[in-house]
Amino acid sequence: MIDRFTIDRILDSAHIVDVVGEFIQLKKHGANYLGLCPFHNEKTPSFTVSPSKGIFKCFGCGKAGNSANFIKEHESLSYHEALRFLAKKYNIEIEERQQTSEELERQNERERERESLLVVTSYALRQFSENLFNSNEGTAVGLAYFKERGFRQETLLKFELGYSLSEKNAFSRKALDDGYKQEFLVKTGLSIQGDERIFDRFSGRIMFPIHSLSGQPLGFGGRILKTDAKTAKYLNSPESDIYHKSRILYGAFQARRAITREDRCYLVEGYTDVLSLHEAGIENVVASSGTSLTQEQVKLIKRFTPNITILYDGDPAGIKASLRGIDIVLEEGMNVKIVLLPEGEDPDSYSKKVSNEEFRSFLKDNETDFIRFKSRLLMAEADKDPVMKANLIRDIVKSIAVIPEAITRTVYIKECAATLEVGEQLLYSEVGKLLGDKKTGDRNRYTAPGDLPTDVKTPDVKPLKHETASFYSEREIVRLLLKFGTAEFEHSVNAENDNRETVTVTDYIVDEIVSDELDFNDTVCAKIFADFRFHSEQGMVTGDRQFVQHEDPQVSGLAADLLADTYELSRIWEQKQTYVEQEEAKLKDIVCDAVLKFKSDKINIMRKDLMQQLEEAVKADNQEKIILLQKRYSALSTALGEISKKLGGRILL
Repeated sequence: MIDRFTIDRILDSAHIVDVVGEFIQLKKHGANYLGLCPFHNEKTPSFTVSPSKGIFKCFGCGKAGNSANFIKEHESLSYHEALRFLAKKYNIEIEERQQTSEELERQNERERERESLLVVTSYALRQFSENLFNSNEGTAVGLAYFKERGFRQETLLKFELGYSLSEKNAFSRKALDDGYKQEFLVKTGLSIQGDERIFDRFSGRIMFPIHSLSGQPLGFGGRILKTDAKTAKYLNSPESDIYHKSRILYGAFQARRAITREDRCYLVEGYTDVLSLHEAGIENVVASSGTSLTQEQVKLIKRFTPNITILYDGDPAGIKASLRGIDIVLEEGMNVKIVLLPEGEDPDSYSKKVSNEEFRSFLKDNETDFIRFKSRLLMAEADKDPVMKANLIRDIVKSIAVIPEAITRTVYIKECAATLEVGEQLLYSEVGKLLGDKKTGDRNRYTAPGDLPTDVKTPDVKPLKHETASFYSEREIVRLLLKFGTAEFEHSVNAENDNRETVTVTDYIVDEIVSDELDFNDTVCAKIFADFRFHSEQGMVTGDRQFVQHEDPQVSGLAADLLADTYELSRIWEQKQTYVEQEEAKLKDIVCDAVLKFKSDKINIMRKDLMQQLEEAVKADNQEKIILLQKRYSALSTALGEISKKLGGRILL
């Protein structure tokens, strides 16, 4: 058995385009990639890979899923064999022994604890946001700071920024009063355990939530606003079961679709740099949040694009300390460009000094490759000193040597030779020496499927048949949750006095289905809905990625299928001529109609069951039961009529 943490590591590392591209030729097509499906014969490409969603989908044969699903189907493996296949490719170690009952219980306990930590961070996000916009101290200090810096309110809401009150245990005390356990407040790092009581880690700071790719707050960054030499200006959440700073990039949740669309990622250093670039119209930007760039962070970017542009502040000393980051990017086989901002400027300050158009033009006009960048930076020091120049050349050669692709290395060697006036053969020789010093063996080599252990096979997916009464409506509900779960629309609470409230798609759907005590017939749809229900009731955010990467291959496969851009809409939407590209504009109508259709299908199923019971009662001449069943049938028919009116008087089949 492979634990959830290891599965996440495998799927986070297994970039869908890289995995699929090992087996079929893919061509860029807008934000996605197209190719000929390997699972059935076709002449026109219908096989789509979406790097932003981490899924593949064939619109010819219908197969869909994540990286592990693809390997499972292509290599005829079980799901866990496919995970092991990918683990070997990405050099991820997994434990191969059977877990004891005690170990399984500890793992389940860890999963429960992880959920509890996520509940606490979601609560904290809401509380900090409430402080920023609705408390006297928050508006006077936190909100005033953001306004002074020129940030718009829509940006503050987009990144769910907040404020932690200055009283030492204001947050901790309120969290305890609201029923949250001290143990989890301390484990998330939101509170610190003192000798006699707990107190707030982030008191008196503006708060930057750090989200997972699915939008769940995992940790926080806090900036102090008072001038105090003894207090750190920025403070981050400590490492925990849910927060690992080396694997997370600030703004990745808000930027992932823009990165895929633009096929480029801008990398900056700080939280406010990300906010400012978004306000300048550049949304494909993430930050390393003051930490040194890690290989895991680079791999995270690579899932969405191979192209990265690093923005450096105009501070030579700081740039030299950050040069290691370039080598990490090159080592992952990515295309790296560098932009050096004017001296004394950072992305936040400079983007506010010039217009949005001027800022974007500056980035475009001042982009340079790493050889020119390193050469200009270090040659100023070397000047005419031959020893220093030789060291500079060695430094650049080391960077070239980490590039995994031979053709790319050759191109850079030629450019380096021309720029630094050094013979190409000498550079080839030096690069060859460095490559020869590396340990032999290709870590990325695939192991033959026959070499893999053969554990218990994953059963084939057994979805609802198309002719089942609720097949389309159940899938439509789940599709809307996956695609628009966090989107909001205005909903009428009371038609008589026109009371309205803003609700999320998830909260509306969950409330409507749970309040009527309706169930899903399809077990996979039921599992996904149960997860959305849990998060909704806990006030938490859940996104599509956790379902695409779900440990249950049936869940990940269905999620990928439903998230595919041109998923076949159910008959109700075909009749109403509602297409995917129009959905967001008509979200309220679509969601409400989907819930009504779901309810009508369930009523029809119940009516059919009642009719069978009624026939049996008539045969048994059970008058009391006949009357009771007739009343129930009549009530359901009345409800069905009301739903039909709301849907426009159409007859529901």
